[in-house]
Amino acid sequence: MDQPEEKKARFEDLGLSPVMHEALAKAAYEYPTPVQAGLIPRALAGVDVVGQARTGTGKTASFAIPILEKLVLKENIHYVQALVMVPTRELAVQVHDEFVKLASGRRVHCVAVYGGKPIRGQIEKLQKGAQVVVGTPGRVLDHLARGTINLSSLKIAVLDEADRMLDIGFRPDIEKILRRCPRERQTLLLSATVPPPIARIAQKYMRDPETLNFTSNEMTVETIDQYYFTVDQERKFELLVRLLSREKPRQAIIFCRTKRGTERVFQRLTKRTKFAGAIHGDMQQSARDRVMAAFRAAKIRFLVATDVVGRGIDVSNISHIINYDVPAFCDDYVHRVGRTGRMGREGVAYTFVCPHEGPELTRIEERIRRLLKRDEIKDFEASAWKLGTPVGYSRSKTVGAAPEVDGEGLPIAAPPPPPTAFMKRPPKKYRRAL
Repeated sequence: MDQPEEKKARFEDLGLSPVMHEALAKAAYEYPTPVQAGLIPRALAGVDVVGQARTGTGKTASFAIPILEKLVLKENIHYVQALVMVPTRELAVQVHDEFVKLASGRRVHCVAVYGGKPIRGQIEKLQKGAQVVVGTPGRVLDHLARGTINLSSLKIAVLDEADRMLDIGFRPDIEKILRRCPRERQTLLLSATVPPPIARIAQKYMRDPETLNFTSNEMTVETIDQYYFTVDQERKFELLVRLLSREKPRQAIIFCRTKRGTERVFQRLTKRTKFAGAIHGDMQQSARDRVMAAFRAAKIRFLVATDVVGRGIDVSNISHIINYDVPAFCDDYVHRVGRTGRMGREGVAYTFVCPHEGPELTRIEERIRRLLKRDEIKDFEASAWKLGTPVGYSRSKTVGAAPEVDGEGLPIAAPPPPPTAFMKRPPKKYRRAL
């Protein structure tokens, strides 16, 4: 007997106002994502919520919608009623833009505050009155010290990408800000993972929070095909050129580990195409804004970037992710790959693995509980080793056979093979970059 089809959630069932329904229709939002359907009703009810969900699942709208619904918008009310803290400047701009889009039909003032831009312009905007402030913790603290942001009337505080903010050292700033907020506020915490430090913040600064987990057992969405190439370091760029030529992506992000490596790949790529751009931490904020605006407008097809854009950047046209360098941490892989396949769309990710990086590849596969498929470019010798697989990655002697797995179906890492005639000594063991 066939199981009845699960009823699809609708925005009409979430108790939203007519003004919000008009704004959602104008923004072409047809159905709520699971995160939105689960979090919006609890946020509207005034409950403190810890929401665990990956990027690309509609998290921003899940807190922006209830905030806009709960704002008091009478004449002459210009105090800050909602504060959203985010880890990066780019994410601050994106969240601000989402608020502006969903605030259609309301007289709402939302101001983004972040470093790298003159503080005077932000102060002028704040002095005109803002009900919603979106910012990075450091710049929010700066405004609090200057007295240009007053949180005495705050109703809602949001920590977006909380685990990322802790990763990059914002915990002391976040705690200082939360201590300046009224005790009777509502707090929403959104995070891809909830490690012990996040749980301690929730316990200390939230009131009986409900935990809503929207992550599945699979760490990456099913619509993303994931492949790897075994390639020597000095052949990576040629592989990149061949891969872009073969795939012809609509838009692609090419992730590098370091700022210097990002700039080097970008400079070489600009000699091949005029549609390349780069973004990393050493760039002026105005330059970063220009690059992201051009990328969103599809004027840039190939964006070479560090992990500064690894989370929270929502560009819907991205079809390919290329990990030019294996990420330093497994979770960074998840968030890089999450830039494509967003909101159920299809996408593909490729990772370039040097022969000594087999253990890193294995750790990624164990983390996502999924094996990456090996790929090759026709008539291109990616590695002089001719081993057909990264060192330390156990495979059967049969060509093309699947890797050995344990009882749970996870890949088993093997020690490096003995030296060959080509390799006079075992490969040097490199420490993972931090």
